[in-house]
Amino acid sequence: MNELTSLVDWSRAQFALTAMYHWLFVPLTIGLSLIVAIMESIYVRTGQQKWKAITKFWMTLFGINFACGIATGLILEFEFGTNWSNYSWFVGDIFGAPLAIEGLLAFFMEATFVAVMFFGWNKVSRGFHLASTWLTAIGVSLSALWILIANAWMQYPVGMEFDPAQMRNVMDNFWDVALSTVAMHKFCHAVTSGWVLSAVFVVGVSSWLLYKKSNILMAKDSVRVASWVGLIGILLVMWTGDGSAVDVARVQPMKLAAMEGVYNGSRGQGLTGFGILNPDKKYDNDEETMLFAIEIPKGLSFLATHDFDAFVPGINDLINGISINEAGDTVYGITYADRMASGLLAQDALKLYGEAQAIGDQETMAQAAQVIKENYANFGYGYLQSPADAIPPVGMTFYAFHIMVIFGGYLLLLFVVLIFVCYRSDKTLENPWLCFFGLISIPIVYICSEAGWITAEVGRQPWTIQDVLPRNVAISDISAGSVEATFWVFAAIFTLLLFAEISIMVRFIINSEKKNIIPKQ
Repeated sequence: MNELTSLVDWSRAQFALTAMYHWLFVPLTIGLSLIVAIMESIYVRTGQQKWKAITKFWMTLFGINFACGIATGLILEFEFGTNWSNYSWFVGDIFGAPLAIEGLLAFFMEATFVAVMFFGWNKVSRGFHLASTWLTAIGVSLSALWILIANAWMQYPVGMEFDPAQMRNVMDNFWDVALSTVAMHKFCHAVTSGWVLSAVFVVGVSSWLLYKKSNILMAKDSVRVASWVGLIGILLVMWTGDGSAVDVARVQPMKLAAMEGVYNGSRGQGLTGFGILNPDKKYDNDEETMLFAIEIPKGLSFLATHDFDAFVPGINDLINGISINEAGDTVYGITYADRMASGLLAQDALKLYGEAQAIGDQETMAQAAQVIKENYANFGYGYLQSPADAIPPVGMTFYAFHIMVIFGGYLLLLFVVLIFVCYRSDKTLENPWLCFFGLISIPIVYICSEAGWITAEVGRQPWTIQDVLPRNVAISDISAGSVEATFWVFAAIFTLLLFAEISIMVRFIINSEKKNIIPKQ
């Protein structure tokens, strides 16, 4: 058991390490490709050479980041086969489809047009080069689309049917998988958050140039473009985040309860604007949930359902199967203990099906298949040892969610101020204090971005596939020592890769201080 626990923990740690490093590169690639395409569009429309120079400057930074993102992304996909082979076997027919489309369509689209984008200057027409830049940006977003469809399916498994004959899940409706509301909200939220992150990156680098009194004209023009992209992006992030919150309340209510640290829900449930959790609070004790909290009355009910008076279940309510109907009456439904019993029933029936299949007993196979079908919704709960196993890490989920929201509010204010300054008195952009806030916003937006990813992934623990497959049965049959060893190898490689990227970018930006990026007219 200790070996299994160690294997699960190290496998999770390795995957989390790879995903978090990968997510440092992905949103910048998504958003910077869009900003570069907008800048080149301005160049083609106006014919001004300064915009060509500005485009090339940001395109170089995009290229550095693009290469690093590919390296970490490939390793991330390989880990499904090396560390999570049981998962890959159990749902490979479904999960592999969007990943295959991403590789065959989006990745090749990016690879084709990114070459023209970088090396096609003065070799192809302006229109064709611009089209290649836009197609690269579209390809980057399409790549994110299929990966996020795969991830959303793990959060909300639809479009599938369990086949007891194969003892695995098979896809029965591709469009249910590809077009689920969870997938669409997740894609839009992730892409627009990439716009925000990249806009802050452009603002931050431009702020450094303004502080150094270098390439002032280019920096100010870059801030103007980035501020509009960032403002539109953050507004869309809030809108798509609202849709995602409704999805979470509908299909992952335990995640929502952890995000807000709610143990006992109520009608008109408040939303914690800022708070400190009581570390001694457990689902089965009477400790206070919060040491300190500033609450928005009825906020969580509205966030989750768009109804100020709706009931939002807490962790204890979900475990005990408690809800409240529209009349305000308490309703007792299926408890987590019942779900565990139902899951065990499905697993026992699957074992019986396999035994009957071996001797050709069709009648027993049919009976067992019916039991599996009736109880499959709770299949994964049969692997849990107690209802408490279904509770995600509340502290990490709660704080990650609130860091994301608070920093998101800061970024909205930043872009509003920048746009006001750009069109009221752009000389103010050279103010050292404004340059300072532009620079520190780069780490802030990265923390915000990573916090969002932590909320999504930690909040759904212990599930690899929601309600179907917990992490302890999704792993490969390998030694914990080998995973631990590769964890440290990957940690070293990824850290060196990140250090190399930052060093190359910083060197490029510092060198740009010594020359005029915009050619003299």
